[in-house]
Amino acid sequence: MAHENEWYYCLKHNTVEPYEGCRAADRLGPYPDRDTAARALEIARERTEEEDRKDREDW
Repeated sequence: MAHENEWYYCLKHNTVEPYEGCRAADRLGPYPDRDTAARALEIARERTEEEDRKDREDW
């Protein structure tokens, strides 16, 4: 029950899965719901772009 609201995006299978899925090294998350987990790659890209922007500002 502790992980019932956790969803992950599996990088190996390109699918959304619950806690009982592939090993942690192969996935992103946890996310609060299936829809958010489905956007995992988009979210990761947005976060990377934001950090890259911050890095450029620091130069």
